[in-house]
Amino acid sequence: MTDQGNNNQNISQNPFAALFSSLADAKQFASGQHQAEQQYSGESQSESDNSVSDSIEDNDDSVAEISRSFRSRQELCEQLNVNHMIQRIFLITLDNSDPSLRGGNGIPPCCVYLEEMAADLDGQDWLNMDTIEQALFSRLLLQEPGNHLIYMTSCSAVNLSADRDAGEKRVIPYLYACYRRAKEEITKVPEKLLSYAVQCKNLTVSNARTVLLTPEIYISQNVYEQLLDLLLEAVRGAQFEEVVEFLEDVIASLLADQEVRTFGEVMVPVFDIFQGRVKDLDLCQLLLYSYLEILLYFSRQKDISKVLMEHIQPKDPNSGIQYQKTLLGTILNISCLLRTPGVVENHGFFLNPSRSSPQEMKVQESNIYQFMGQFHDKLYQILKNLLQQSSETRHLLLSWLGGCLQANMGRAKIWANQMPEIFLQMYASDAFFLNLGAALLKLCQPFSRPYSPKLLTFNPTYCFLKELSEEERRNRNVHARGLDKETCLIPVPPQQTVEFAQSYSLLTENLIFTQLTMYLGFHRLHDQMVKMNQSLHRLQGTWRDTQLSGGPAAAELREQFERLMTVYLSTKAATTQPAMLQNCLNLQASCAALLVQLSLGNQGPEHIPLTFPLPALENSLLCFVPEFFAENMGDFFIFLRRFSDEVLESSAESLEHVLTFITVFMGNVDRMKNPHLRAKLAEVLEAVMPHMETLSPSAAQPIMFQRQRVFSTYQHAPQLAEALITVFVDIEFTGDPHQFEQKFNYRRPMYAILKYMWGEESYRESIKYLSKIKILQLERDRGEWDSLAPDARREKESSLQMFGQLGRFHNIMSNDTIGTLAFLTSEIKCLFVHPFLAERIISMLNYFLQHLVGPKMGALKVKDFSEFDFKPQQLVSDICTIYLNLGDEENFCATVPKDGRSYSPTLFCQTVRVLKKINKPGDMIVSFSLLADKIKSLADRHQQEEETYSDAPDEFLDPIMSTLMLDPVLLPSSNVTVDRSTIARHLLSDQTDPFNRSPLTMDQIRPNEELRQQIMKWLADHKQSNHPEFQFL
Repeated sequence: MTDQGNNNQNISQNPFAALFSSLADAKQFASGQHQAEQQYSGESQSESDNSVSDSIEDNDDSVAEISRSFRSRQELCEQLNVNHMIQRIFLITLDNSDPSLRGGNGIPPCCVYLEEMAADLDGQDWLNMDTIEQALFSRLLLQEPGNHLIYMTSCSAVNLSADRDAGEKRVIPYLYACYRRAKEEITKVPEKLLSYAVQCKNLTVSNARTVLLTPEIYISQNVYEQLLDLLLEAVRGAQFEEVVEFLEDVIASLLADQEVRTFGEVMVPVFDIFQGRVKDLDLCQLLLYSYLEILLYFSRQKDISKVLMEHIQPKDPNSGIQYQKTLLGTILNISCLLRTPGVVENHGFFLNPSRSSPQEMKVQESNIYQFMGQFHDKLYQILKNLLQQSSETRHLLLSWLGGCLQANMGRAKIWANQMPEIFLQMYASDAFFLNLGAALLKLCQPFSRPYSPKLLTFNPTYCFLKELSEEERRNRNVHARGLDKETCLIPVPPQQTVEFAQSYSLLTENLIFTQLTMYLGFHRLHDQMVKMNQSLHRLQGTWRDTQLSGGPAAAELREQFERLMTVYLSTKAATTQPAMLQNCLNLQASCAALLVQLSLGNQGPEHIPLTFPLPALENSLLCFVPEFFAENMGDFFIFLRRFSDEVLESSAESLEHVLTFITVFMGNVDRMKNPHLRAKLAEVLEAVMPHMETLSPSAAQPIMFQRQRVFSTYQHAPQLAEALITVFVDIEFTGDPHQFEQKFNYRRPMYAILKYMWGEESYRESIKYLSKIKILQLERDRGEWDSLAPDARREKESSLQMFGQLGRFHNIMSNDTIGTLAFLTSEIKCLFVHPFLAERIISMLNYFLQHLVGPKMGALKVKDFSEFDFKPQQLVSDICTIYLNLGDEENFCATVPKDGRSYSPTLFCQTVRVLKKINKPGDMIVSFSLLADKIKSLADRHQQEEETYSDAPDEFLDPIMSTLMLDPVLLPSSNVTVDRSTIARHLLSDQTDPFNRSPLTMDQIRPNEELRQQIMKWLADHKQSNHPEFQFL
C-alpha cells in the first residue's frame, strides 16, 4: 500500500474522522492544522512543505495530531459545520484548494472566492461568525463576482444554475437569495447551529438595509430598480410570500435606522421607477397586472402605504392635471381611450374598423371588457386597502381625492368642450375619471341596495360646510372642497337652521366622491359619444354620396370615417363595461330611493313607505343635496337607453325606484326647483319605459317584457301621469318665452310617454281624471314656430345641408304633437275646447292645413319626404281627426272662424278634396264636409256680429286686439283694461304685463266690473235698436 493509502487508512480509523463529511475533508483539515503548527513553532519552510502522509505515519499519530488541534470534538464539529453553512448560504469561500481534496456533502458546487480577504486573514481558509460580516460586505462590493467563481467539488459537469446563483451581480436579488437559503438552513441544521443560521438570515436583512440606505457605495447598480424587479419576478412566479417576508424584515430594519435616509427617501425612488415603467403600458398588457399586484402589496403594507400617500400629494393642489401626473394618477390614466384625443396613431384598439367583421369587433370589445374588469378590481382593492390602513393614511387618500375633484371642477364647464387644447393642459383625462369612478362605484356596492339601512346614514349637510382648517377636516372627516358653491335641489329656507354633524361617516364621503366623480367624468364621455354618433352618420352619408359621384375626396372621407369610428368604438367599449354599468345602476337606483326618503322627511334608521299626497316639507335635507345627484341619475339612464339598452331590461327591478323618484320630483317644484332638471326627468322616463318604435325587419328587436311588467304594475301610475302633465305645462314658463327650440326639445320625449300611457288603462284613466281638474297646456308656442318653419323650408334648396336637420326636427315635433292631440281628443274634450287653449290649437291646425292642402302646399314638396320625416298625408288625417273629435262642441266650432290669419271656407273645401285624394274612408269625408258647413255658418254669423259691433265706443275695445271686450279685466301694474281672453293668451307665452313688462300672472288681474256692466248695457241697447225682433227673446 502506498503512503497515500496508509494515510487514508490511518485517518479512516481515527474516531474523530466521523465528524467530517468525507475522508478527504478530514485529511485536508489535519494537513492544514499540521502546517499551522509548524509555522507557529518556527520550523523551516521545507519541513512545512512535507506531505500530510509524511506527517502522519500511523493511526496513533493521526489521532494525536487531530486531538491536539482541538480541545473537544464539539468544537471541531461546530467549526466545520458553520463554515459549510456559511458557504451554502452566501456562496462565498476563503478556501481555494484543490476541489478533489474536498468532500461533496454539504458544500455548494460553486462559490465566489474572496481572494483579498483570504490574503488579509493570512491563510485562514474557513469562515466563521466573526468573519462573515466582513466577507459578505466584501462580496457585495465586487463589481463582477462572476469573475471570482471557483468550483468547490471535482464534478466535471457544467452547472449553469450554480454559476448564476453564485455569480449574481445585483446586490438586492443576491441578498434575497441568501435570505431564502438561510431560512432553509434554519429548518435543517441541528439545534446547536440554529442561532448561527438565524444570525446569517439577520445579516442578509441588515446588509439589505445598508444597501438601500447607502446605494452610492455600490457602483453601477440601481438598487431601487433591483428591489422593484425582485417584486416583479416574485408576482410573476411563486415566491411572492417569501419576498414579502424578506421585505417586511428589511422595512423593520430601515424604520429602526433612519439617520442616513428616512424610510420615505428610500421608497420614493422605487415609486418613481414604478411610475416610469407603467405609464406607457396598455390596458391589455399582462405586464400591467403584475405591476398592479406590486401596487396592491404597497397598499397593504402599512408603512409603504403611508409613504405612498405622502408621495402622491401634488405640489400644486389647485392644478387638476397635476393629480394625473402622480403615481396613482398614472395608473388611473390607463384605458382603451386614446391617450391623446384625436391621435389614432399607435392606438392599440379598433384600428381599420371598416375592414373588420362584426364578429371580430365583438371579440375585441369582449377582450377589453375582460381586462377592464380585472383592472377595476385591482384599483378597487388598492383604494380599499388604503382606506383600511391607519387614520393618517386614510386621511391622506381622502384629501387627495377631495383636492383632485375640486381642482378638476372645470371639466363640467361648457367651455371645456369647446377648447380641447386648453382642457388637456389644465385637467385630468377622461380615462382618469372613468377609472376612478369605476373603483369608487365598487366601494359603494355594500350600501348600493335601495332598501339598505346604511343608505339612511348619509348626511347631506356635509355638502353645506364651508371653509374648514386642515385639522377640522381631519377630525370631522370632511375632505371634499367647494361643495357649498354647488346648486342644490331646493334653496335653503331662510328660517331653517343647519345642524352639522361633529364627524361624518365614510359612507357619506364615499357617496359624494362617487357622484361628483361621475358628474365630472361619465357625463362628458356621454356627451362625446352622442356627438361622435351624429358626426359618423353625417360622414357616412357624405362619403357614400362622394363615392357615387366619383369625387376625389372619397378616400379622404373614408380616412376621416375610419379614424372617428376608432375613437367611437374605443369610447363605447370604455363606457359600457358590463360590471361597471351594473355597479352604477345599483348606485343610481339606491340614490333614487335615498332622495325619495329625504323628500318624505325621513331622518330615521328605517325606510318609510311612500304615500300620496306628499307631506309638507319641514327642515328638509333636500336643500343640501347638490343637483348633480339628480343630473347623474338622469344622464346615466339616458346613456343606457342609447348605448346599452339590454342593461335596463336585465335590471328591471331597479327601475321601479327610478319611476318613484320621477313621480315624486318631476312635477313637484317644492322638492326640485330647477325646471330644466325636472323637464330632463321626462327624458329619463322615456329612456326607462318600454320603447315601441318600429325597427327594420333585419334589426334585432329589443326585449321589453320586464320593463312592460314594471310599468303596467307600477302602483303610483296616477301620480306619475300627473307629474308628467304638470311638468309639461311648467315648461312654458321655463326660461325666455322665445326659446322655442329648447321647449320643443323638452317636450319631445313627453309625446312618446303620453302615447304609451294612453295605451295602458291605469295611466289612461289617470290622464282622463286630470283633464277635469287642470288645464293641459299641450302646445302654447306652436304659433311662434310657425313663423320659423316656412323660412327653413323656403331656404331648403339653397341651404339644404344647413337647414335639413332643423327641418327634420320640426317635422318630428309636428308629427308627435298632432298625433298626440289626435288620440287625446278622442276622449278628452273639455280641456281642448277651453277658450284659452282652443284659440291656440285652432290657429295651429288651420296654419298646418293652409300649408298642407292650400295654395302653399307645393312649397313643401321635397325630393324625399322620408329624409326629413315629413308625413303630409298623416298630418292631414290627424288634423281632420282632431276637428271631428272636437266638432260636437259648439264653443270650439264657433272659435274656428275667429282665426283670421289662416281660416277660410275655401281651406276646408280644399281639405275635403285632399281627403278624397288620399283615399280616406267615406264616413270621415262626409263628417268633415258637414263640419265644414257648420263652421262656415258660424263664420257668417261671426261676420255679422263684427259688423254690428263696429261702431262700439273706443273704451269698450280691447287695446291689443281692437275687438269688443266681453270680460274686461284690469292689469294691476299698468292699470290698463284688456279682455280676459286676450291677456290669458298673452300670458301663455310671456308672463309679463304687455304695457310695462312687469311680472304678471292670471291670479293678479282683477275684473273691471263697472266697465263690464257698461258694455253689457250697450250691447243690449244696440241689439234692440238694430234688431227689434230680438226684444221679446
